[in-house]
Amino acid sequence: MSRTLSEPTYRQEPTQVAPDTYVIHEIQHALGQPLSVYINSAVIQGQEPILIDTGSRRNQRAWFEDAFTLVKPEEVRWVFISHEDADHVGNLEEVMEACPNATLVCSWALTERYTNAFDFPLGRCRWMDDGVTFDAGDRQMAVVRPTLYDSPTTRGLLDTKTGVYWAVDSFATPVPGGEGADQLPREVAELDDEFWTHGMAMFAINALAPWLRLVDKDRYDAEVQHLSDLAITTIISAHSPTISGSKVADAWAKMRDLPTAECSPAPDQAVLELLLAATQAT
Repeated sequence: MSRTLSEPTYRQEPTQVAPDTYVIHEIQHALGQPLSVYINSAVIQGQEPILIDTGSRRNQRAWFEDAFTLVKPEEVRWVFISHEDADHVGNLEEVMEACPNATLVCSWALTERYTNAFDFPLGRCRWMDDGVTFDAGDRQMAVVRPTLYDSPTTRGLLDTKTGVYWAVDSFATPVPGGEGADQLPREVAELDDEFWTHGMAMFAINALAPWLRLVDKDRYDAEVQHLSDLAITTIISAHSPTISGSKVADAWAKMRDLPTAECSPAPDQAVLELLLAATQAT
């Protein structure tokens, strides 16, 4: 790789969430608040190992160390890209170079929208859309679009063997603990329930899907019901601690309530000026 690899600002070891399944973490600290946000991706080992998203460029060195400690680059058979946001495709070019036996699972829409930034190796691509499944050796993987998304290319991924669902940006929430925190919550069970509710609403409405305020409630409920009816035992998200056990049902209930959830407005210019003043004062 010819580009300089940046050092991580915060290191948290990968979390095993199911047999052969690990979440890779990057941490972004909130501005002016004792909060942090996960930037996650995932690795499924198995007979035909899968990389799910490729992390952000800022965390490149740590991401490569974490991912390729869990699986050797030449053993990777599938690279699944959920959508083209920078924190999901930050290391895509280098990953495809490092993994010569990998097929890139994406879609026509993703290819069209991202071709200006990445030269897709079309002979190594598999275009798969919502509802398509593929065989990864010892497991069937189902492409399932999540309820919430900020890009029309967004597709989630369900491992039907373990019941682990990659929900992309859905269920995003900050977690307590800012810069200097020794450890951040790895499970939503560690969060206060009210904090979790408000965190999901804040992200969903201010940063992910402002169109939530415009949806037909019955049609939206049907979409939530469709996903909650699937055999999902664990939800992993790019910007949330792991959701498992009884918290999976709680997460779907919170998702269902989002169109009418109370939400504070996003920080504005006045808040930015306060942050700048505080920074200059120190």
